[in-house]
Amino acid sequence: MAKQRGREPEAVRITSAAASREGDIATRQKRYLLSMSLRTICFVGAIIAFLAGVAWLWPILIVGAVLLPYLAVVMANATATRSDGFALVDHGLGQRQLGGRSESQTQS
Repeated sequence: MAKQRGREPEAVRITSAAASREGDIATRQKRYLLSMSLRTICFVGAIIAFLAGVAWLWPILIVGAVLLPYLAVVMANATATRSDGFALVDHGLGQRQLGGRSESQTQS
């Protein structure tokens, strides 16, 4: 592996480190389960609303039941990034800190 010149890897601070893989998967599963439970409730509610004759409610619940799987997958796959709002300042570590000799100093 060749290292790119001029680019050093960014340091990872513990405050902005990602959660563990197991924690991330558990969080995604909980969000997906919540969304699918809401979809089931919408579907059952649409059937009950249709049978009860509530003509304006059941189409809304059907649309919700149809769209929720897409939203559930998008929400489950969304990664949570943490940021502490602290930006590292580039002090120009690759630049010279002390000035070079001027021409008048080299001639004397």
